[in-house]
Amino acid sequence: MRAVFALVLVVGMALAGVAVYMAQNFMSQSQAELVRARAYREKVGKLVEVYATNKALKFGTAITEADVQVIYLQEKFLPEGAFLVPKPPTDASKAAAASTAAKGDATAAAAKSDDAAAAKPRPVLFPENEDKPRFAMRSFEPNEIILATRVTEPGEMAGLTGKLEKGMRAFQIKVDVASGVAGFVMPEDLIDIYWTGSSSGEFAGDVTRLIESAVRVIAVDQASGEGQSSVGTVARTVTVAASPEQVARLAQAQATGRLAMSLVATSDDSTAGLIEVDGNALLGIEQKEVIQVEAPEVCTIKTRKGSEMVDVEIPCTN
Repeated sequence: MRAVFALVLVVGMALAGVAVYMAQNFMSQSQAELVRARAYREKVGKLVEVYATNKALKFGTAITEADVQVIYLQEKFLPEGAFLVPKPPTDASKAAAASTAAKGDATAAAAKSDDAAAAKPRPVLFPENEDKPRFAMRSFEPNEIILATRVTEPGEMAGLTGKLEKGMRAFQIKVDVASGVAGFVMPEDLIDIYWTGSSSGEFAGDVTRLIESAVRVIAVDQASGEGQSSVGTVARTVTVAASPEQVARLAQAQATGRLAMSLVATSDDSTAGLIEVDGNALLGIEQKEVIQVEAPEVCTIKTRKGSEMVDVEIPCTN
């Protein structure tokens, strides 16, 4: 009997030891997983919910809730103008707001006002009490993040008017393969515009002059978005955003001469002054100043010789 009890005791202690070992092993693995999870979360940072397309969208398409999906994105890499998914107010936040309103705490209200002023407001893709949709100002690929710069305001149609700033006008320039970069210019590019025509000044030939610098292109032919025009295709018209005065100058220049374009680097912030080249400047010919030499004064009198009147030179008395 004692042998049986001893055997049971030994088996129990062995099982207890195995259980303790397995528990310690499980706790060690859990601790290691927790440390790895914390390190990964610190490395990734906070994740936020943003709107992205769930299918391909073309230019001018109305964006509805059926066209978007919610994806997670690292907050530190959040693009400017991304639409965050609004968070519904929790019961705790509602209770705190109600309590603050009931107490009329001026300090809390001032702090909240300061926090709201300090926080940069984010655009809302589907504003409340707004039934008009936004429209795509360029083509979208599936799973592409929707940015405020790539969609219109609610109810505003996608077109050239949506790309014009206040006080600006859209002006079309006729181009061809000889107009410089007509085959490579894209919407949102910056271009310099040169005019070549006859001059009425001292030089009687053609003159080329820079008439507009760093003008923004808003459309190439019928394409006003990045994904609508193809590189290498020779355009027939280029539409630029210009002020009314610039429109008048471009219209006059297009009617009286030839226009050529050159692309401007997006990082170029230099200001171009008056640039004008004529035939002499092109060939390096310098015009010499003509000095007018006064001829000596000659005094004459008319006398008759026979039937003819002739001038006879005499000394000048003055």
